[in-house]
Amino acid sequence: MTQETKSKTVNASDLGRAFGQFASGVTVVTARGTDGSPYGATATAFAAVSQDPPLVQVTLTRSSKAARYLKGADFTINILSANQLELAKHFAGDTMDREPEWALEDGFAVLLGNVATLRCRQWNAYDGGDHIIVVGEVLSLTVEGSDPLLSHDGLFHRIGEQLQDNREENWFSGAKTFQPFVPQNH
Repeated sequence: MTQETKSKTVNASDLGRAFGQFASGVTVVTARGTDGSPYGATATAFAAVSQDPPLVQVTLTRSSKAARYLKGADFTINILSANQLELAKHFAGDTMDREPEWALEDGFAVLLGNVATLRCRQWNAYDGGDHIIVVGEVLSLTVEGSDPLLSHDGLFHRIGEQLQDNREENWFSGAKTFQPFVPQNH
């Protein structure tokens, strides 16, 4: 059964539920504060933007401490592994009893045990309503290759069954030739 909202204003709760239906990876965005300490926040609103130049985007709640530390700063996108559930919860507000394990790599605060780590220089920041959209230029990266932690419907998940192996043709490769869409007159 589908539920449809047909009003001029969209209910925030309904919108949040709809957004939650998009399964995504889980990241922790980290930046160093002026005191040199690392600060971070769990973010599932992360996306690839461009390969040339290498750009990524992360979206953070405008009122979060992490958004304040990201203002004009270099930052790290820590793409969490399936084994980092406790870390994801820690940076979402359910703090652990111990400090997260991290390292300082070329001035970037990097969490240990990530599936992938992207060290970024801030390219631009945009108004996103109650969020701030930060685009970063990827300066360096590491990829470990383990399974990622996932988010769906407000819950954390691990990868289950693989449905398809399409590594030969990934969505970054695109078409070899471009045929413009021309509407046909009927």
